[in-house]
Amino acid sequence: MSIEATKAFWALGDYRRIAGLIADLGQDLATAADLRPGQRVLDTAAGTGNASLPAARSGAEVTAADLTPELMAAGARQARTEGLRIRWIEADTQALPFGDGEFDVVLSCVGAMFAPDHAATARELLRVCRPGGRLALANWTPGGAAGHFFRVLAAHTPPAGAWPPTAWGDPAYVARLLGPGCSDLRTTTRTVTIRFDGPPERLVDFYRRHFAPVIAAYAGMAGDAERIAALDADLLAFARQEDSGPDGGPSRYDYEYLQVIGTRKDA
Repeated sequence: MSIEATKAFWALGDYRRIAGLIADLGQDLATAADLRPGQRVLDTAAGTGNASLPAARSGAEVTAADLTPELMAAGARQARTEGLRIRWIEADTQALPFGDGEFDVVLSCVGAMFAPDHAATARELLRVCRPGGRLALANWTPGGAAGHFFRVLAAHTPPAGAWPPTAWGDPAYVARLLGPGCSDLRTTTRTVTIRFDGPPERLVDFYRRHFAPVIAAYAGMAGDAERIAALDADLLAFARQEDSGPDGGPSRYDYEYLQVIGTRKDA
């Protein structure tokens, strides 16, 4: 997918609504990164600012980078509402327009994992972080609910690349990508409970209206009633299986992710 096609893809729907489901994830990542006032912080593949906003609340000097202007515009509106100062830059995580070692902390909250070239992304995350600086990532795991969700979509859409985004949720895979550039690399499997307690049918409808990968999947089936019905059924089965709430509600959806914290090696 070209850069322009990627921008258009992630502008589908309303990602701000999706990010709202997992707002706790960004706060948890900012806390794990142990941010300090005055630190130079980059949130790359920032989307609507799930990690950028809590990073700015800490007093850090935050730069948010993303390919899709529409997502950053939504984040910038929220930042203005809160009186937060964030620099928003249109940029590709695989080729960041920043100098070597420009940032004290580099974050990405379920964002950089979606860049197709994983090796290039890892090199850039390390390059723009100063020696002794910190990397902090949150990545969906292949075995958790998000991994289940993306496998459902993958069964109904063309292959997206050699490695799925959720490979970033495998500790061994992350160690191969980032370990050589880090003096220590710690990975912890955690869960975030999404902020949605409606029944499975409503969750599927929410994704259909607001989440770009789901919108694009259905758009690729336009006019094919059989394929649409099959995806409908599989998404509903996913939501029912992942609902861990009590019989009769409210529903509860726990999404597993890998928290990655590393220290950039000295040059």
